[in-house]
Amino acid sequence: MAEKVIIATDNAPAAIGTYSQAVRVDDTVYLSGQIPLDPKTMEKAGEDFDSQVVQVFENLKAVCEAAGGSLQDIVKLNIFMLDLANFAKVNDVMSQYFQQPYPARAAIGVKQLPKDVLVEMDGVMVL
Repeated sequence: MAEKVIIATDNAPAAIGTYSQAVRVDDTVYLSGQIPLDPKTMEKAGEDFDSQVVQVFENLKAVCEAAGGSLQDIVKLNIFMLDLANFAKVNDVMSQYFQQPYPARAAIGVKQLPKDVLVEMDGVMVL
């Protein structure tokens, strides 16, 4: 089996469970779900969706950089939202963080997320 390398950074929220921020196997990095926690305080980055989605992208960016890559290296992004009416807002904010070619993506409506946040994202990055 290929060696697993655990990715960790203080620039993203510490894991709040039995998982790693990311795991690298060969050239593939599996990014754990990021919720909108400020990595310094471990508190929600705000109550509104806009603030929360920006913090999630910042957290993902920090983990990607800790793994030696960037958001542009993400090939698959999963977005989990309490309210799919925020889909257009996700697209607007995402366009500030990604350039074409965009990653493959899923946007999924869910009933609840950890710490009662409004959005969570995970993904797969190839270096």
